[in-house]
Amino acid sequence: MTTAVTAVPPAASDRALRHFESALEFETDCWDVHDAMSSGKADFVLLDVRSHVLYEKGHVPGAVSLPHAKIIEGTLRDYPPQTVFVVYCAGPHCNGAHRGAIRLARLGRPVKLMIGGVTGWLDEGFTLETGKT
Repeated sequence: MTTAVTAVPPAASDRALRHFESALEFETDCWDVHDAMSSGKADFVLLDVRSHVLYEKGHVPGAVSLPHAKIIEGTLRDYPPQTVFVVYCAGPHCNGAHRGAIRLARLGRPVKLMIGGVTGWLDEGFTLETGKT
């Protein structure tokens, strides 16, 4: 007897390993971002890709406001080409972070997505800042 869970068998372990390891090339989580930001050892620039209005209402401490539609070469000129960007938006119900990541990748910039966005950040018990930076 099978369930909806096992009707399609899981991938072989070697394939599962490749899949899950490769996912970490594209994303990070709120806990790891918080740890890096709060330790002062962040080796990336954290971009809040929502609107400036939403950013001002509450954003991850240390994040830079850069709405995804504004990600162009000109807005990145102050960052060396090898700068790693981590993008986030409102949360799993929002695709703004994916849009921002696409724009950065098209510009040849290294990028990861912070899964969970603001929703995930708050779910972890972390606080937001308000206002402009």
